[in-house]
Amino acid sequence: MDIKFDRIASVLFLAIGVLFIIGSRNLASTSYGSSVGPDIFPSILGALLVLLSIRLFYETFVKMGHHGEKEKLQYKPFLIIFVATLFYILTLETIGYIITTFIFLFVCFQTMERTKWVKSLIISACFSGVVYFSYVQVLKGTLPGWPIWF
Repeated sequence: MDIKFDRIASVLFLAIGVLFIIGSRNLASTSYGSSVGPDIFPSILGALLVLLSIRLFYETFVKMGHHGEKEKLQYKPFLIIFVATLFYILTLETIGYIITTFIFLFVCFQTMERTKWVKSLIISACFSGVVYFSYVQVLKGTLPGWPIWF
């Protein structure tokens, strides 16, 4: 872990989180056919990003006295998750939330820990299904459900 990099990253993420919160205030509070407005999710993400960046900034001061070996940067997992994120963004509308989220989570879990593919499969399926049901049925929001050809 590089303390200087973590400190700079925490400040940047704090700024991004604050910008998310400010930007979400400019969105409409409700959308057509939905009781949950488009401003809720960015606000929650922004607040979460602010909290996590504050925690990271705090941890840089706690670990400042503990200098150890530098960890080798892992470029391959980063690139795999980056490409999976781009795939997720580009195919969300056409393939739908459930399938796209399932594939994205499965690829990310397998990138982080290859040996537990059954566990990754179950968690990915359950998460995408539960979030879709909760958001669409309980909160009456709208998400792209299934592909057009289904």
